[in-house]
Amino acid sequence: MIEALKRNWWVPVVRGICGIIFGLMAFAYPGLTLATLVIFFGAWVLVDGVFRVVGATAGRASDPDWGFHLVIGILGIIVGLLTFRAPGITALALIIYIAAWALMIGATEIALAIKLRKEIKGEWLLILMGLLSIIFAVLLLWNPAPGALALLWLIASYAIVFGILAIFFGFRLRSLRGLLPS
Repeated sequence: MIEALKRNWWVPVVRGICGIIFGLMAFAYPGLTLATLVIFFGAWVLVDGVFRVVGATAGRASDPDWGFHLVIGILGIIVGLLTFRAPGITALALIIYIAAWALMIGATEIALAIKLRKEIKGEWLLILMGLLSIIFAVLLLWNPAPGALALLWLIASYAIVFGILAIFFGFRLRSLRGLLPS
């Protein structure tokens, strides 16, 4: 699995860049309607899901858990498509979608970090990404009826911090590329 991660180091970097772009756009346009927020979030989750599917299929030869990662990516794509299908979704349903996705991603990132802890240095970045996702989900579910602006700021902050951590993790993987066996 580590070889597939090293070869595809750019996947978390692209995911991170998409997260940062999404977060910055959400901060730049605070007057967005909830329907527009749904579209932006849907696009981000869809892109993230696609890259997770690409990473899982690229690593299927060396990763015995590639099917699990594939399912997580497919679920991300489904959540992204659901947001496009029903842009007039209620705020409560949006919060549940986002929280479920963030919990799923958080658990996945922590499990991956535990699995890789003896193979790479910097697995703590994955643990931080996972914990950030879980904290984000809990905050969303704690008070499911916050104002649209507060929700927007919370989502934007999460996306930017998650994006930065994903970029650092991707470049950490890139630095391991030279260690690949011939």
